[in-house]
Amino acid sequence: MFKLIPAIILVCFVSGIGFSQSEIVNEKDLSNQPIDSILSWLQANTTQTDYLDEFHAIALATLKRSLKKENDSLIAQIHESLASWHAYNGLFPPDSVVYHAEKALAYHLKGDDLKKIADTYRSLSIDYLNTGQLEKAQEVLFKSIDLYEELNDDAGLGSAYRTLGVKFRVMEDYEESIAYTNQAIPLLEKTENYSELAIAQFNLIIGYGELGEFEKAYEATEYCLEIVRTKVPEEIFVPVRAHSYRGEVYIKAKDYDNALEDYKAAWELCKKHIGEERCATYRTEIGQIYLLQKNYEKALDHLLAGVKAYEDKGQTGIIQPYMDLAETYVQLGDFENAVFYKDKAYDNSKNLLEGKIANIESEMAIKYETEKKDEVLASQAALIDQKSKTQTLFIVIASLLLVFLLSLLYFFSKSKKATRIIRAKNAENELLLKEIHHRVKNNLEMVKSLIALQSAQIEDPATKDAMIASQNRVQSMGIIHQKLYQGENLGSIEMKDYFINLSEGILDTFNAEDRVKIECAMDNLELDVDTAVPIGLIVNELLTNALKYAFPQEQQGVINISLEKDPDQNLKLQVRDNGVGKTEGLAPKGTGFGSQLVRLLTRQLNGKMIERNEDGTHIEFDFLIRKSA
Repeated sequence: MFKLIPAIILVCFVSGIGFSQSEIVNEKDLSNQPIDSILSWLQANTTQTDYLDEFHAIALATLKRSLKKENDSLIAQIHESLASWHAYNGLFPPDSVVYHAEKALAYHLKGDDLKKIADTYRSLSIDYLNTGQLEKAQEVLFKSIDLYEELNDDAGLGSAYRTLGVKFRVMEDYEESIAYTNQAIPLLEKTENYSELAIAQFNLIIGYGELGEFEKAYEATEYCLEIVRTKVPEEIFVPVRAHSYRGEVYIKAKDYDNALEDYKAAWELCKKHIGEERCATYRTEIGQIYLLQKNYEKALDHLLAGVKAYEDKGQTGIIQPYMDLAETYVQLGDFENAVFYKDKAYDNSKNLLEGKIANIESEMAIKYETEKKDEVLASQAALIDQKSKTQTLFIVIASLLLVFLLSLLYFFSKSKKATRIIRAKNAENELLLKEIHHRVKNNLEMVKSLIALQSAQIEDPATKDAMIASQNRVQSMGIIHQKLYQGENLGSIEMKDYFINLSEGILDTFNAEDRVKIECAMDNLELDVDTAVPIGLIVNELLTNALKYAFPQEQQGVINISLEKDPDQNLKLQVRDNGVGKTEGLAPKGTGFGSQLVRLLTRQLNGKMIERNEDGTHIEFDFLIRKSA
């Protein structure tokens, strides 16, 4: 795997600010400070780590003030500062960087500064690359190229072509990456953009290395180092990266001695400019080489120092250094430590994501409020009464949820083959897949939170019930993804444990833990994801319906769930309660959407449903799984 340069905007501190940094970060009420001055402070502290909490709060408060003033340029610049800060500090997911970058572009497009629009297109393309949105990255890059050509801006064209080289490098199309980079280099040389000219060599180092043209990769490295040495000596991290990338090429060439020299050079340069303590993470690369050279004692020394530096910085997302440590301990016969670090490698991804949940929730709320503010400003003249707004919002949310459900079901139906392939991959790919499931679960939690936020503002009982039902449906799918990333088998769900978790969540929603008991009378049974999702949604609808109508007037009762698989691999699902049952001839309660969803999912599993009213309600499903597959 190769390293990508983050899309970070480094802004020099602007002199002439009318207050000190300490004054603004300690100021609780910013209403008296000029927005321009606060913006200058934000731009100057984008890459600072001393004001993590203060920066975000100040930026959001300033954004709200600028929205009231309706100054498009100021709003765009604040969004740019937030995007740069998110990208540099890594406290939020890459989607947050894209969100603020897209907002900045939208406000720049309201003006007529074509140069700024072109630069923003190019910057946004890098954010798209970092989030894997390659088609969008290419689309906005070509828009920037059109504008740069219209402006006769060779510097901008050189930067855009260099970024195209990065895009094809990410796609592992190294020949195209090299071609576009070579198209950029003359333009960057002509405009004396030496910083980007040096960074452009990274595409050539990596590309030629992957194509096996090692000598050309070494030449690109030397050219990069020469540019920094003679033209931009202040670019201290470019030679560090150049040595590190060439070290990877030497590894591909199995020239471990030269790889070791480059990795040591990267480490020494980093130490020289920012200190040994902050650069100790580079020792993991050195340790990797010693491991390949079977010099296990030296490998252990460097790997331990590098891993400790990562841990001291709170960067718990490392994986490969832990795996290298585990292998080193195996070779040294210390199996206890080998198992310890191997377990840490497997657990790291989960711990990293859980540590960011609170920040993700906060960011989602901020996005929602900002979107709401923009919508109000754009459509204030067309507002109608509160009841009409509530109905419109409910329809939009219900439609989006339905599209989301259908898209998710389509995703699962198409992912069977991919899942089988992923199972065969190595431990690193397994960890990445767990991250995906954790991310889907977190996003579902965000959808649920947004629905809950809106439902809290709704007074109509029928609409509120529908919103709660939507929350439970999202929760039922979220539990499945939680089980996937927590379990050992990434392709199947243990249904009894899943039903127990689902029941607890629904009982909590209806505040019915003390009066209704849900029993799962079944053996442990694992199902694939494509079968578990629709069955989970069916059980969610039936439990919700039972809690709403089967036990009126705080009546106590019991709901039984069972799921069995016969020798032919077909399934029998039963959900029964001892409630009041249905009255013959009485029209069903509710909107009927839940019943329609159950029928749709039953047909999807090639099933049939039988409903009986004997001492309550008894619903039985027979699913012919083989036939439906």
